[in-house]
Amino acid sequence: MTGWVLGFVLGALATTVAGLVLLRAAVERVRTAERRARASERLAELGAMTSGLAHEIRNPLSTITLNAQILAEAIEDLPVDPDEKSRLTRRVGTLYRETDRLSAILADFLRYAGELRLSREEADVNLLVDELVDFFHPQAERQGVRLRADLEPGGLQASVDVPQLKQAVLNLMLNAVQAMSVQNPNNGTPELILKTRREVSGGRDREGSAVIHVIDTGPGMDGETRRKIFEPYYSTKKGGTGLGLPTTRRIVEAHGGTLEIYSEPGRGTDFAIRLPLGTAEENG
Repeated sequence: MTGWVLGFVLGALATTVAGLVLLRAAVERVRTAERRARASERLAELGAMTSGLAHEIRNPLSTITLNAQILAEAIEDLPVDPDEKSRLTRRVGTLYRETDRLSAILADFLRYAGELRLSREEADVNLLVDELVDFFHPQAERQGVRLRADLEPGGLQASVDVPQLKQAVLNLMLNAVQAMSVQNPNNGTPELILKTRREVSGGRDREGSAVIHVIDTGPGMDGETRRKIFEPYYSTKKGGTGLGLPTTRRIVEAHGGTLEIYSEPGRGTDFAIRLPLGTAEENG
């Protein structure tokens, strides 16, 4: 009888201890969830504040830009020494360029920090890339870059937000041309290649993926640069905002895709966008 009572007590104690452990774990989960919720609310508040601040800064910047243009025109009519006029014109030109640069930084920030809402439609990824090549060709020529497309035979039908996806690919193209303007280790004509491929993964994903490669013959990247390249405000280019690539990755991931980078110093860079193929219903 004593053994039975002792067993019962020990069993009750073990049950109580287990219950306390589970209760403590549950309380800790609730506290963690509360901390995350508070942090999320705080981030949302900060996001709204910074976005509002950016809009407020944008208005006076527009006024400064407009007045810089008017001032430049007025200087041309001033009855002053040509050297003095040239000096004033340069200063006003610097003011105009800097305000224009700040406006571009704010625009990049608002695109990155703003809510991303996709308006999907069925589109041929090949056609989308081909249109981008046509659009970008004059700028590539001005930069001395040979631009060409290598498209997958047949269509690559996917459910995408066409303007957003075009912006993502265009960011990569601009990044590539800027990199090659600094250094082209192959010594020949710098080259930018847009390549599309279909990848079939099997399993439940019967349609597979559409892959858009943006390949350049620029200086490439070392391991540290590859690790940091998608961090906001990290840039290896003078005057770069450091938001183009993070924005691109955000757009790609919003489509349920991935953005990968393959690069080595002296061997160029290949950015690969992988997007699920199929219709909007199939992609959820």
